[in-house]
Amino acid sequence: MTEPVTASARRARLRHLGPVLVGLGLFALGIWALHHLLQPIHAADIIAQMRSMPLHVLAVALGATTLGYCALIGYDFWALKYLEKKLPLRVVALGGFLGYAFGNTIGISVLSGGAVRYRIYSAFGLNAFEVAALASYIAIAMGTGLSLVGVFALALHPAALTGLLPLSETAIRTLALLGGGGTLGLLYALSFSGRTLRIRRFELAMPSPRILTGQMVVALFDSTMASLTLYILLPQGAPDFVTFLAIYATATMVGVMSHVPGGVGVFETVVMAAMPAGTAAGDVAAALLLFRIIYYLLPFAIAFVIVSLNEARLAGGWAVRVFGEISEPMRPAFNALAGIVPWLVGAWAFGLGAYMLAVALSPSVRASAVDDNDLVGAILLEGGTLTSSVMGIVLLILSHGLIRRVSGAFWLTLAAIAGGAVASLLNDFDYESAALLALGGIVLLPFRHEFYRRAKITEGVLGPSWFALVAAVILAAGTFFFFVHAATPYSLDLWTDFARSANTPRSLRAGLAASAVLFFYTIFLALQPVRRPRAEPCESVVDHAARIVSAQDDPQACLALTGDKELRFSADGRAFIMYGRRRADWIAYGDPVGAIDAIPTLGWDFVEEAQKANCRPVFYEISERHLPLMIEMGLALHKVGEEAVVRLPEFSLAGAKFKTMRAAYNKRLREGLAVEVLAPPHAPALVEELRAVSDAWLGDKVGREKGFSVGRFDPAWLDRTPIAVVRREGQVLAFASILAPGSGRRVAVDLMRYLPEEASGMIEFLFLALIEHYRVAGAEEFSLGMAPLAGLSDRRTAQLWHRFGALMFRHGGAFYNFEGLRAFKQKFQPDWRPRYIALPVGVSPMMAMADVALLIAGGPRGLIGK
Repeated sequence: MTEPVTASARRARLRHLGPVLVGLGLFALGIWALHHLLQPIHAADIIAQMRSMPLHVLAVALGATTLGYCALIGYDFWALKYLEKKLPLRVVALGGFLGYAFGNTIGISVLSGGAVRYRIYSAFGLNAFEVAALASYIAIAMGTGLSLVGVFALALHPAALTGLLPLSETAIRTLALLGGGGTLGLLYALSFSGRTLRIRRFELAMPSPRILTGQMVVALFDSTMASLTLYILLPQGAPDFVTFLAIYATATMVGVMSHVPGGVGVFETVVMAAMPAGTAAGDVAAALLLFRIIYYLLPFAIAFVIVSLNEARLAGGWAVRVFGEISEPMRPAFNALAGIVPWLVGAWAFGLGAYMLAVALSPSVRASAVDDNDLVGAILLEGGTLTSSVMGIVLLILSHGLIRRVSGAFWLTLAAIAGGAVASLLNDFDYESAALLALGGIVLLPFRHEFYRRAKITEGVLGPSWFALVAAVILAAGTFFFFVHAATPYSLDLWTDFARSANTPRSLRAGLAASAVLFFYTIFLALQPVRRPRAEPCESVVDHAARIVSAQDDPQACLALTGDKELRFSADGRAFIMYGRRRADWIAYGDPVGAIDAIPTLGWDFVEEAQKANCRPVFYEISERHLPLMIEMGLALHKVGEEAVVRLPEFSLAGAKFKTMRAAYNKRLREGLAVEVLAPPHAPALVEELRAVSDAWLGDKVGREKGFSVGRFDPAWLDRTPIAVVRREGQVLAFASILAPGSGRRVAVDLMRYLPEEASGMIEFLFLALIEHYRVAGAEEFSLGMAPLAGLSDRRTAQLWHRFGALMFRHGGAFYNFEGLRAFKQKFQPDWRPRYIALPVGVSPMMAMADVALLIAGGPRGLIGK
């Protein structure tokens, strides 16, 4: 029985779906507007205009594109200067070019381009938040620079947008000068003064005047080269270049704000609408199409080939013999790119699928080759067109499996591409499309080792973004069909016309076949099973986990053996994830445990199993070590606190800073307190003594005994851990269970109980005694546990969760003494290591943390009742 969907969950879902629906709506409006503008134009005229473009014009466009992408790299250069980070120039050039080449084409450049940058720059020391800051800075710098360039160009030639704005030229020029000049003056005033710009709850520290000036120069050069690429392709009658610069900047900004990948449809509509009356619309359409190919698709293809070739060079073999070894300084960058390969290959397959749909819907036969009496030719042509459409839809579906590294999806993708190439040859020997598809399949081969997961291709739930993309492709394909076949009047007879010259009927049948495949696949997804019941771990499962834990050095891994969590193992049994269920959440606790090479596949399996069960995957208390995997799996990260870890080799009670603690510790020793660390198994009599202490401790607390993230008082659990016992004259006053897996290099305290009358100073004494004991034993680290909500930013620009968490940390004493706990642990001068919660995008971290708290407490009654 499924849980009811709450109002807050519905609102969160709407917030997540909102941008997708708005982008899809703007894309549909752009396609409709383009269709209206191009209604009197024939597709053949556009193709003919593209083919007749002079070579020297194409050469200038390619040169401008090259210079434009060099300028784009400048954004990364100055952003790193702003963040005071220094990276080798070759690394910045690689990260910048790949980031823009992929981001410009895939869309939402802050995310797609930012993911590429993260993989490369993190290999040279930048963390996830520094790369996120860099991507955000670049987005702001590009938007501001492009807007200023467009505004000042508009001030020089206000007639550029008089056809789109209900204002006079004088009014447009005045507003442009005031807006542009005022913005530029404000930016430099803030830059020279060092003050921070605040807009409502957002704030931005201005860069130095040198960085700001460099950024403005980059923006001017970037905008000029990008607009020149398109301008040189435009036909006679286009406005002068400065006027067109204003048009280009406006169209680009509108396309970016639409969140449509590459601004497709939106950008073209603005440019065409702003062209002077009398400009040949078909020629403008041809220029826009060529611009897309040159400025977007060509850099994307070059970047993809670069990654493919270097993947082959990393693997050795023929690529090393032909191109040589990758230099050692650049090897970390190319090794890091392995993490984004699934996304790139998925986008590549998606693009090839869309291309094959377009080929299937295009007129298939050249007029000079038509012979309606050629039955064999008609059958081959019909089969080629149908196969091309079906293979196109198959590639769209397989792209999701590629993102999840599914091995079967990779090989089926190659088979679908090969089928599409054969279909292109059957489609009137379209050798150009066949060659393109063959090359598209060949460049995928070096990536085959990155697709290692043996999972069902249909596993997992496809999100709204995927369906929006597919809907956009279908919408574009439908519009394209009506555009290229507009001259043919509709009749029911079209469906049964199988002549070689019957282009429109053949495209109709191809579209129907593709739609049928997509429809049945969607129905299949809708019939996937709902949530599965909880599986209680049996003793053999826990013993298997214990063997894996014994080979680790992470104390947190020991909590898998408490018996109150489910365990999910990797396919080879070398790693596992411990987790609990609360309502619609599968909450994994801590880092995945086991062999490093088995963890990525295990993480994906856990996420997809949760989604198949109609639940949300959540990873609680994840360390920095596994943040890249969380990002790769599409999860959002939120800091939940900091773990206090004492470095034992450097720790000593000597010195002035530990004077008070040293005196208190020595006083306790003089009072007769002694600490003994006992190895398991433990005598039943000792366990009963400890139970009396535990019961007294629980009797003094509100709520029932906790679990999940801590151990319970359970003899079976205690028999798996060492126990530190504090005695005075033989009487047990306090005890603590110890987590010390493997070699004991890293140690942590779990269960801590003491008699209520002995509370004063007991935990401090116990910690100091254990620190000294394990320091002498040769351990390197002693964990004091996590300080919840510690280290969260309360800046106005921080996420709502961070600001709420910081507020609770400072003022939440009525619920839990967060600030006092951190202050107590700080007395031991530990290293503070951040811990995170990873959860699906759009899920509220506050709601997820509430579920975590209830899971730890054992339900709502566990918070307040015995």
